[in-house]
Amino acid sequence: MLFAEHPFLDRIEAAAKAGFGAVECQFPYEYSADEIAARVRDQGLVMNGINAPNGDAARGEFGLAAMPGQQSRFRAAFERALEFGRKVGVSTIHCTSGAPPAGDCVAARATFLENMRWASLGARGAGVTLLVEPLNAVDRPGYFVSRSDDVVALLRELGCDNVKLLFDFYHIQIMEGDLIRRLERHWPFIGHVQIASVPGRNEPDLGEVAYTIVLDALAARGWAGFVGAEYNPRGGTLAGLGWARPWLAA
Repeated sequence: MLFAEHPFLDRIEAAAKAGFGAVECQFPYEYSADEIAARVRDQGLVMNGINAPNGDAARGEFGLAAMPGQQSRFRAAFERALEFGRKVGVSTIHCTSGAPPAGDCVAARATFLENMRWASLGARGAGVTLLVEPLNAVDRPGYFVSRSDDVVALLRELGCDNVKLLFDFYHIQIMEGDLIRRLERHWPFIGHVQIASVPGRNEPDLGEVAYTIVLDALAARGWAGFVGAEYNPRGGTLAGLGWARPWLAA
């Protein structure tokens, strides 16, 4: 989402020049995995993660993990993501869940658990952590899971230690709030974090979340992973990176 003023592959170099140590990409599948891997390596970066394919965008699909009757399509999409991820060296894959038909809650939950148990086996062999992200109901109405508390309940039932919560402060603030205490409560289940302003989903220097406090809380708890800057810059990406300078230099 950052450096959109550059062609897609050139964003890797732009991120490196700006001081980032890692990049991530939602859906890189129209590009060559070998080319992405080479550019990441040449810039001395890490490709942290990708999303598994969403399904058929023309049909309005946004994920397959919790879509009853689509297990074979989920498996094909996940295997594609795992192979692509292996080539580019990712450590995480986000499995989008989709928006099941109304009234299919029980079947959707069973499908999700079945699919993620199966996927966790392949991910474990590749040394990859799978991520489950709650998406807020304003941006993504009808999505299978929109609250971090519900994701953690699913993870407890799933019982796979390589399937984790993607704690996106933007989505969680919109749906649940109480960010610091929720962060502490869900800490053992968190596999990645992302930030953006609320409600605009722009640079995390304005809006209703005090990210200086949030990032200090992460550091105080010893967060050793990356923090994904998943937002839409208000203008040029570089012009909006003032918030990140202390952290990029750390």
